[in-house]
Amino acid sequence: MNLKESSSKYSQKNFNDFGLGEKATAGNYRVLNKNGSFNIKKDNVGVLERINFFHVLVSMSWLQFILIILGTYFCINLLFASLYMLVGIEYLTGIYGSTFLEQFTEAFFFSAQTITTLGYGQVAPIGILTNILAATESMMGLLGFALATGMVYGRFSKPAAKLKYSKFAVIAPYQDINGFMFRVVNPHGNQLLELEASVSLSILRENSELRSFFPLDLERAKVAFLPATWTLVHPITSESPFHQIKPEALFKRDAEIIIVIKAFDESFSQSVYSRSSYKFNEIKWGEKFTYLISQKDGKVSVDVSGIDNTEPAQLNGNI
Repeated sequence: MNLKESSSKYSQKNFNDFGLGEKATAGNYRVLNKNGSFNIKKDNVGVLERINFFHVLVSMSWLQFILIILGTYFCINLLFASLYMLVGIEYLTGIYGSTFLEQFTEAFFFSAQTITTLGYGQVAPIGILTNILAATESMMGLLGFALATGMVYGRFSKPAAKLKYSKFAVIAPYQDINGFMFRVVNPHGNQLLELEASVSLSILRENSELRSFFPLDLERAKVAFLPATWTLVHPITSESPFHQIKPEALFKRDAEIIIVIKAFDESFSQSVYSRSSYKFNEIKWGEKFTYLISQKDGKVSVDVSGIDNTEPAQLNGNI
């Protein structure tokens, strides 16, 4: 069975396009990045519709988050120090600086004490306007730090299945046929239970820029838990869209294998998801994964660093 016949036969089955659409994904590019993010940009979105501070703050890196918190803290103190100077430095008692820079510095640190409700007592506001500024700043500080604390908690409590995927997938011997294979491992200490995998092939139609999505049947689509590694295998039978396909055909049809894994995280008591993909140039033909598991000191040892290791293997005759 050739690629066209196999694709036609598979198109009669129910398949999932992941909400991407056959027209929307027309052309040659990667739909799903290796880290699980979608390679999709949304244009002409209104400013108010685009704003989602919580999502941005809990999704960015820790370094970016810390820099934003420190930058915001510095800018707010800079603003209120300027306001205190604008009202008049004489309305702050305990200011001993004689130059503008010294006075501004003391006003800045008074602002830092006020926003944190610390108040050492050396500098104090006098006059109604200065006291209103100080009261406003202290209220902003209470609300701001409560919000920042919530963001920090949200980042720590955000569940995620941080699975590690093999850098390459392989076409390797499987029983008396061949199989498309890749493997995953959970390098972290948390326990993932009831894992379910869904794997689909996204490929351009023949003589068309439209895409079709074909589900790939797996040897084992579910496992109870993942303490070691999991090699996911799609047997390349006569029913498989991989049957009798050559590497150049996958290149021409801009093939992409899309993976979604669902699991239950025991630490968070929540379901978590992991996504990744393999493009046609990330598939090694005629290679198989090396074995990672051994026994040491009465325990099973998994060499996570070797998840990408492969070795040559003689393919069977259906490819």
